[in-house]
Amino acid sequence: MIAHLKGREKALEAFGWTGREAEWVALACLHSGVFTRDQLSDWLGIHHRSARRFIRDMSDRRLASRDRLAGRRVCRIYARAVYRALGAEDIRHRRIASVPVLLRRLLSLDYVMGQTGQAWLPTEPEKVGAFEALGIERALLPVRVYRGGGGNTRRHFPLKLPVALDAGGAVFVYADPGHDTATGLHAWGRAHRELWAALRDRGRPVEAVAVVLGDGEFGRAEKVLANWTSPARPTGRSTASATGREIRREIDRIEQGIRSRDESVIGEHGSLRGCLTRLAELRATLPNAPSEAMIDGFTVWRSSRLSGDVF
Repeated sequence: MIAHLKGREKALEAFGWTGREAEWVALACLHSGVFTRDQLSDWLGIHHRSARRFIRDMSDRRLASRDRLAGRRVCRIYARAVYRALGAEDIRHRRIASVPVLLRRLLSLDYVMGQTGQAWLPTEPEKVGAFEALGIERALLPVRVYRGGGGNTRRHFPLKLPVALDAGGAVFVYADPGHDTATGLHAWGRAHRELWAALRDRGRPVEAVAVVLGDGEFGRAEKVLANWTSPARPTGRSTASATGREIRREIDRIEQGIRSRDESVIGEHGSLRGCLTRLAELRATLPNAPSEAMIDGFTVWRSSRLSGDVF
C-alpha cells in the first residue's frame, strides 16, 4: 500500500484496475498525467509487449492517448472520469501541454516511482492545506495568477512538482526538462524561498532534489544547490536573515503587481517606472549570500528510464 495515495487507487476498480495496476494509474494521474512504456514495465515488472497491450487497452477505451513527445511515444491519461474517481478532477495533468512541461512531468513521476514511501502531497489543495496546518500563510507559498474573461485565478505551486512533508522535514523536487541554463532552477528557488524559510524556522529541514537527464543539467544543478545549502545553520533567526526575507517578500510583491498590472501596487510608486526603480533599490540592499542559505541539503538525481528510446 502506498500511504500518500490514501486509498484513492481503490476507486479505480470500476475501470478494471486493481493492485499494482491501480496504484500505477493513480501515481501517473496525480504526479504526471503521462508515462512511458519503460516506466510502466518497471513498475509492474512486465515485458514491454505486455506494457504495450496495457496501453493499447487504455487507448481503445478512450481513457488515454498515445502521443509523440520529442521523438518519443508517451501515454497520456486524459479521461475526466478517471481523475474524478481519484478526487482530482480539476488537476490539469490530463490536458495537452508543451514539450518542456511534459518532460518535467515525466521526470517528476520517474523520481516519485522510486520514492513512494515519502509523504508526497500530490494535489494543490493537499500542499496548501499541509503548510497552512503548520501556521504558514498562503502569502508565503509560490503562486501564479492567471488572467481570464471570468477574472483572475490564483494557482499555488503552479509547476505541480512533487513536494513531500512530514515531521522529519520537507522535500521539494525540481525537474529540469533540459534547459540550457540554470535560469529555471533559480526562478523555482526564488518562488519557494519564503516557504523554505518558514519551514526551517519551525524546525523542519528542507531538502531540494533536482531531477535531470544529462550531464550538463547535472553539473549546473549541483553547483546551484550547493550554493543554497547551509551545512551548519544557527538555531536562532538572525536580524540579517529576517531583513533579507522581508526585502525579498517586498520584491516578490512588486514583481507580482507588475505582472498582474495591479493598480494599487503601481500607484504606490507613481508609475511602472517607479516600480522598476524601487525594485533596483531593494535588490541593492539584499544581504550577501553566505548569510542567506536557503536549504539544509540537496540531491541531484539522474533519470535512466527516460534516457533511451521509449515505446
